[in-house]
Amino acid sequence: MSDTLRLGKKEFTSRFILGSGKFSLPLIQAVAQHGGAQMITLALRRANTGGQENILDYIPRGVTLIPNTSGARSAEEAVRIARLARALGCGDFVKIEIMRDAKYLLPENAETVKATEILAAEGFDVLPYISPDLPVARALLRAGAAAVMPLAAPIGSNKGLITRDFIQILISEIPLPVIVDAGIGRPSQACEAMEFGAAAIMANTAVATAADPAAMAHAFALAIEAGRRAYLAGLGRVLPQGAEASSPLTGFLEDGA
Repeated sequence: MSDTLRLGKKEFTSRFILGSGKFSLPLIQAVAQHGGAQMITLALRRANTGGQENILDYIPRGVTLIPNTSGARSAEEAVRIARLARALGCGDFVKIEIMRDAKYLLPENAETVKATEILAAEGFDVLPYISPDLPVARALLRAGAAAVMPLAAPIGSNKGLITRDFIQILISEIPLPVIVDAGIGRPSQACEAMEFGAAAIMANTAVATAADPAAMAHAFALAIEAGRRAYLAGLGRVLPQGAEASSPLTGFLEDGA
């Protein structure tokens, strides 16, 4: 069965988005290949064509680049970074990251909506990173976002699905792909998010801090695929209490008791 992820003007068969912020440049290629990632986010400063080392030289051919606006503290700054990334040849995708809070690195949702509206009107495929908030997600839908990217836990924490219930609300109420971003620490957590309907998973720290990042990227890819297949298959019901026989033999045993 064909099951592709539609984001903006493109379709993808992989639902694993790899963040590159914590990788050394030589490792990025191996991790991307082992994880089968078809999308990689990158900070604009790492795509500096005037530098001695350019991240673009290490990303496998055919992978879609998603520049982020890391470092932006306002909608105005995010828009400027997005336009620079497009001018450098990074394409039309952009991940909006706007943060003023230096301690918890929580996104500025209101500024994110402003930047999304401006960039979507300019033809960008905008992927906004947000705290999971239903009114904000609805505003992003109206602003023209290609998806929403709610955090699962604080960036880099590897704490897992702390905001699970709020992410599920977005999935049930917003007709956009919901990509779980930030805080996923284990493949099992990525699988769980996919099981309850997430469209894709973005991971960076969990892979970069593993003893074997390439192997961990492969583990994430398998977990994401398994979770997606389980979601499409339809998970079995959960009994509120008690137990239920899984074999008719149990009934025969009761009759002879």
